[in-house]
Order: sequence, then structure tokens, then C-alpha cells
Amino acid sequence: MKTALITGATSGIGKSTTIRFALERFKIILCGRRLERLEQLKNELSVETSVHILNFDVRNKEDVFGKIASLPEEFREIDILVNNAGNAHGLNPIQEGSIDDWDAMLDINVKGLLYVSKAIIPGMIDRQSGHIINIGSTAGKEVYPNGNVYCASKHAVDAINQGMRIDLNGNGIRVGAVNPGLTQTEFSDVRFKGDSDRAEKVYQGFKALQPEDIADIIHFVVTRPYHVNIADLTVMPTAQASSTIISKD
Repeated sequence: MKTALITGATSGIGKSTTIRFALERFKIILCGRRLERLEQLKNELSVETSVHILNFDVRNKEDVFGKIASLPEEFREIDILVNNAGNAHGLNPIQEGSIDDWDAMLDINVKGLLYVSKAIIPGMIDRQSGHIINIGSTAGKEVYPNGNVYCASKHAVDAINQGMRIDLNGNGIRVGAVNPGLTQTEFSDVRFKGDSDRAEKVYQGFKALQPEDIADIIHFVVTRPYHVNIADLTVMPTAQASSTIISKD
């Protein structure tokens, strides 16, 4: 039975991935900031598999390393790491951007991913086995108006994914990225800071990707024969051709 650690597990792609993995009887380590949601999800999934909670914010490196080091023996050998935690704040031209928003995006999307990876990779190297999935974005493949720092953070994820794959080559560790386009989650609610009307308009007039779609893809990626590494996969809804070209009704 494989053990998977998933960050940002309480909503969206992270939650759907934990559910899919649990149904496939993976042991699950749920990571997130919202303890109540973690506990609720653990209760739901424990009927399917073994589940452990780690309640931390990926921005807090001491907490990240401390919580991961505290894992009980039966969860310490992590086979799959899904670096899913991420966020977008604001959609402003760079001259009007909020420094607090910039800090949040860089701290979570880039530094948080690095902290969690740093805590887990040594064990994978010791075992000469493991699989790291970095959740990027189409924003890491192109830059769109007002995307500036968010796009920069996801371009960094793209570069880190490539660097990990190079540096870990020869250690039996697979490294790959899944880069979703428009996916209907809480993403836009966070980006527009609770302006639900504005967030809903993002997904009107076309069928966006659903979190379950990405969870299916992640499950496919991690269940390939071990000699197969899906290094970089980009997925968009049929209606989306690029970040700014979307066919709407």
C-alpha cells in the first residue's frame, strides 16, 4: 500500500485527489491550514483507508519540517508527494499590485513547495524510490495581462520541476508536473478576495475543468509503470485555447 502526502488537501484539486487516492486504498497524509476541514475529510476517508493529518501552513518552514518529522512510523515512508498548495491574490497591473499579495503568492507557491519537498526528498533518496507531482498552471507556460507575479510564481514552479528532475536523476525518483488551465475551484474566490459575483463570472459561458478531472489525471500519472515518468503535462478545458482565448456561449 503506497503512502501519499498531499498539500492543500482541504479543497479543490487537493481534496479531489485525496478522495481518489483513498478510493484506490493509498494511505493518505492530509496537509492544510484549516484543521476543521482536515478533520472532517479524515473522518470521511478513514472508512476507505488509513489517514493522518498534518495541520500546517506551507509558508512556515519550522512548522513544515517539525510536522513532517513528527509523522508516526506507519506514515514515514512517503511514496508520493503532491505539491498542490498554491494561491493567487489579485488581478492588477504590476504598478497597482499589493506587496502583501506578492509575498503570499511567492511564499506559498514557490517557497512552500520547496520547504515541503526539502523535508521529504531525503527519505526518498534513502529508499531510492518516490514520485513527486508538482501542480503548476498554464500560467507557468505563458504570461497574461495582470497576471505578472502569479505567472512568475508558476513559471518558478515549472523551473523547479525541471531542476528537481535533473538533480534527482539516478535516485529512482520520478518528478513531473501537472499544469491545469481554468479549473472551477475556490481559486477565483481567493483571487478576488471573496467577491463571489466576480469569481463566478470567470467560469460562465463554458464548461471549465473540474477538480475531479485533475485528480483523475494525477492518479493516472502516479500509476504508470515505474519506468514511465510523465514529466510535464498541460491540460485545459476544450473551450480554452490559451489564458486569454476562451470560447464562451
